[in-house]
Amino acid sequence: MENEKPLEKYTVKELKAMALEMEEITGGSAMKKDELIDAIKKAKGIPVKKVKEKSVESVVELKKMIKELKSKMGELRASGNRSRTDFLRKRISRLKKKTRRLAGKTA
Repeated sequence: MENEKPLEKYTVKELKAMALEMEEITGGSAMKKDELIDAIKKAKGIPVKKVKEKSVESVVELKKMIKELKSKMGELRASGNRSRTDFLRKRISRLKKKTRRLAGKTA
């Protein structure tokens, strides 16, 4: 059963059985799958990869950013910097799409 497949592929039942066999892990029967995987990796000495959490921004924060970028874009347009203006225009468009997606999730 050991090293046949990655720990993520095991079922919770199999992971709990594996945790019971290890003396280092206590409370394995009450753990969720993610917690079990982390505990087993820690007990076996396998490095645990931490997933970087995405920063969740609110619609209000995104709209403030859009407003700031629009003012910068106006200044750049007056100075004639076409490439930078196009970049900001696309970025504003992406932020607008993001606000719509966030608004859709909350509604």
